[in-house]
Amino acid sequence: MPPTLFSLPIHSSLVLLPHRTPLSSSAAPPFLPREAITLLTHLLRLLTFHSVISNPDIISTVEFNCSGDLLATGDKGGRVVIFQREQENKSRPHSRGEYNVYSTFQSHEPEFDYLKSLEIEEKINKIRWLPQQNAAHFLLSTNDKTIKLWKISERDKRAEGYNLKDEDGRLRDPFRITALRVPILKPMDLMVEASPRRIFANAHTYHINSISVNSDHETYLSADDLRINLWHLEITDRSFNIVDIKPANMEELTEVITAAEFHPHQCNVFVYSSSKGTIRLCDMRSSALCDRHSKFFEEPEDPSSRSFFSEIISSISDVKFSHSGRYMMSRDYLSVKVWDLNMESRPLETHQVHEYLRSKLCSLYENDCIFDKFECCWNGSDSAIMTGSYNNFFRMFDRDTRRDVTLEASRESSKPRASLKPRKVCTGGKRKKDEISVDSLDFNKKILHTAWHPADSVIAVAATNNLYIFQDKIN
Repeated sequence: MPPTLFSLPIHSSLVLLPHRTPLSSSAAPPFLPREAITLLTHLLRLLTFHSVISNPDIISTVEFNCSGDLLATGDKGGRVVIFQREQENKSRPHSRGEYNVYSTFQSHEPEFDYLKSLEIEEKINKIRWLPQQNAAHFLLSTNDKTIKLWKISERDKRAEGYNLKDEDGRLRDPFRITALRVPILKPMDLMVEASPRRIFANAHTYHINSISVNSDHETYLSADDLRINLWHLEITDRSFNIVDIKPANMEELTEVITAAEFHPHQCNVFVYSSSKGTIRLCDMRSSALCDRHSKFFEEPEDPSSRSFFSEIISSISDVKFSHSGRYMMSRDYLSVKVWDLNMESRPLETHQVHEYLRSKLCSLYENDCIFDKFECCWNGSDSAIMTGSYNNFFRMFDRDTRRDVTLEASRESSKPRASLKPRKVCTGGKRKKDEISVDSLDFNKKILHTAWHPADSVIAVAATNNLYIFQDKIN
């Protein structure tokens, strides 16, 4: 049976990386039709784009590679930091699982679109690893407009004995060369190089929110608010538009694309989610433009529970296929849902992440937290799922036992080799000793980005500008 992080205790290591109108909780919100709320949500997200925290060290994405030996993070400053897992060492039996900095490079720089008078920030929105084919590693990184393919390679030898230049690189006088030398390779300190191999630009009018590598290892997709494009990894000057939901009249806009991903095994199948809480599965064999979906996943809404915030909190912020390809998972504001690809009418499982916040939606709307985009991830065996919450809490759900746990990523409770204790939130009544009141939650501390090792019980959690790595405790 594969290991699981529910077999607590677990230990951790901390890696430090370099006004809208208030809505009173007592006043009834103004009535808006369903379509207008969706459009309002989309426009507010664009309007508040520059009002978010501008600290360049804030982590904006986390991703393990296919083997789990490398872990990449991107931040708002456009940097990519790659961590490498320590190998087994007999003299240090506890070193296995520790991640140390392997390479750091600047992936994107701030730009300015003079035609649209638009500033393009350098923030890394997504990182996706390509399957390893040789000694080098390749990854895709993207900001709002430009996708780059990076090659990560090692060099531990250097050539000496050139004929036309000295050892310091200066050119020699050809008339003074009297003998022919054969260059030789000499050992040198290990150096990790990151070099851009491809730049895919000028294909998206709106902000890129997703990239996904296809199982054919030759193509990938990129998605923005209204379109999804298909790229070939060797071709940078053109892409194929496979989904376009932009209406002829933008006033008729009712939904936007929030996430997209390829199926892990079927290269012709992909899904994309929308701000209406729906998921569409498309088959590229049916037509070149996949405006007509093959399957449509939506949970019927209970009319009795509908409120002003229903449209906003039902928007899906992330969608992920399981490793087996049989299931997919979606995350909305309050819950995470597991869907069977063979059942479109309702989710197979619904796990409440922080249902206690439903009574706080007015406050969360006022401080913009209601627009936060939480990600979710599977463990290697698809038996458990994980997603983030506020107060630096993250939630884990065991699908087999139906158990769940809330853990906290903080410097105080996450000293090296320290065991994490489950946390509980008190929603009312008398608060127990180890519980925290829902009114005491810090909404500035949030875990939006998480990643799970593809084989082992190792997870990475990004809490603002800190990266926490947790694993099963080694006895």
